Amino acid sequence: MDLKDKTCLITGSSVRVGREIALTLAQKGAKIAIHYLSNEEKANDIINQIHNFGGDALAVKGDISKKSDWIRMKNLVIHKWNSIDILVNNAAIFYKTPFFKISNKDWTQFLNVNLIGTFYGCQIIGDFMYKKKQGKIINIADVAAENIWPSYIPYCVSKAGVIALTKGIAKALAPYVTVNAISPGTVLLAEKYDEEEEISLINRTPLRRIGDPKDIANTVAFLIEGSDFINGEIIKVDGGRSLT
Repeated sequence: MDLKDKTCLITGSSVRVGREIALTLAQKGAKIAIHYLSNEEKANDIINQIHNFGGDALAVKGDISKKSDWIRMKNLVIHKWNSIDILVNNAAIFYKTPFFKISNKDWTQFLNVNLIGTFYGCQIIGDFMYKKKQGKIINIADVAAENIWPSYIPYCVSKAGVIALTKGIAKALAPYVTVNAISPGTVLLAEKYDEEEEISLINRTPLRRIGDPKDIANTVAFLIEGSDFINGEIIKVDGGRSLT
């Protein structure tokens, strides 16, 4: 699929990795729907960046854990551009949950946002794509879905669900829509990581560095432009960390 003039909805695209994905696809000529939940200022900032290099972008606000918000966002994008060709389910929450302190609230938050939110996107946008007989969905998972971190169990389980979801929906939306996932390793450190934790991460990664958001953005672009015969795959972008 050629990205030029295609319409992309990218969740969580006002900050961090989502922001880099949005900029990368916009620079290739795609029209970008920038999704955010609370930070309108950062969403408008990236829209201005895209407009400055001649691109086209729209901000859409919504809680991805709510089906009604997905329907509203879909309608806004289609009203603006008459199509949604690509969906990138990037938005997620991430925080530490020590095992003996995990609460029902933790489980509800991680599953509602990271898993059910991704499902609603695949279901609602996928329905539009399937009827149009064309589209690509890319879910952002995590290598922690397979190599579980004991202090982040609800997060890891939610991302394991994203991998299962990807494989199931790849069958459900075939033959018209491809559905794949990217499993990043560490590409940006969380705000509370200290220097000792960073060194430990680097030492456990064969390439001896953490990644860059551009590594994920380039992989998203590859799944869109590189082949229309990849479906139901989980691509690890982790510097080899999952090998150790």
